[in-house]
Amino acid sequence: MLLIIFFAIGYLCIAMEHVIRVDKAASALLTGTVLWVLLSPPFSGLDPEGVNESLLHQLGEISSILFFLLAAMTIVELIDTHHGFDIITQKITATNPIKLLWIIAIITFLLSSILDNLTTVIVIGTLLRKLINDKHLLFYFGGMAIIAANTGGAFSPIGDVTTIMLWVSGKISATAVLKMIVLPSIVCLVIPLIMLSFRFRKMNIKVQATKIVEDAGISRFEQLLVLIAGVLALIAVPIFKTWTHLPPFLGILFTLGLMWALTEILHSKKEESAKSPLKVASILRKVDSSSILFFLGILLAVGALQYSGSLTAMANWMDREIGDIYAINTFIGAISAIVDNVPLVAASIGMYGADVFPMDHDFWLFLSYTAGTGGSMLIIGSAAGVAIMGILKIDFF
Repeated sequence: MLLIIFFAIGYLCIAMEHVIRVDKAASALLTGTVLWVLLSPPFSGLDPEGVNESLLHQLGEISSILFFLLAAMTIVELIDTHHGFDIITQKITATNPIKLLWIIAIITFLLSSILDNLTTVIVIGTLLRKLINDKHLLFYFGGMAIIAANTGGAFSPIGDVTTIMLWVSGKISATAVLKMIVLPSIVCLVIPLIMLSFRFRKMNIKVQATKIVEDAGISRFEQLLVLIAGVLALIAVPIFKTWTHLPPFLGILFTLGLMWALTEILHSKKEESAKSPLKVASILRKVDSSSILFFLGILLAVGALQYSGSLTAMANWMDREIGDIYAINTFIGAISAIVDNVPLVAASIGMYGADVFPMDHDFWLFLSYTAGTGGSMLIIGSAAGVAIMGILKIDFF
């Protein structure tokens, strides 16, 4: 019971990050470590060997997710540093509001299935600020970008943190999630698109042409090469896993190594001052390490709850009170609009073993959809929504 209370307090601190002015990574790390301290022999009386063995086992699973995220974020940051995304954004020249809406939504949808949805909305949000002057209309486009990013990430094994977690944990396969979730994701995107299209029919949007500032240190060829290589590196990871049957984090580390070598060779003849900011060693400093530590803290906390049996008890309660797996997933999706979907999915993984729901079971596939798209109901319900709030200066109320 004490573990549940401390977890709830930690969760509340994470949710109230902007109110208490403490970074959610700090709250997550404190929650994760405190819960394991409460499981230690002085507090719980449990066998120290069993606790340590479980902690090390949990750390092995957690590390595979964290290494994957770190490598993926580095590749994306590498593309961005080389202005690779500018090649995509400068191609958008539509001035018709409805046409522009569909173009933005489709690009966001496709990009987020390859990149993570957070990076995608950062790119798209920056573009929207250049394209649209009217603040009210900008918010409509921002909302659509959130929906498109979340739906695009839901059907791809590398498109969202939650699908990455399910994939790396062996709950879903790349082929199954692509096959089963792509159509529901498209429907989830198209319905709000049609609704906004009718609303925009009589509206005129002032669109200013986007100007891409040329970087003297990066040629057009280098931009294009790094963009193509980076996208191929991310796409290659599911193929690597299917072919070798090795964990995805090995695949992403392999492709990061290739990207690292490529960029080192590409800039080898440049002056040190010009090539230093473009090196992976420099780019690693720009990667959002606080997000990595946040996931570490959350996954440690969930691991402690799993070891204590709390998650099994929660699973039994949901089975008894709700019963239907689709209703359970819908419930989880609705909650993810209020609370972070990462711990929700992590908790679900801990609740149900392979003996209950094997790999590619409807439960896991539907969970990837509901947890990925449920956060779109509120702007604070997803990382994409929070990012758009900051980029476009949108208030919650």
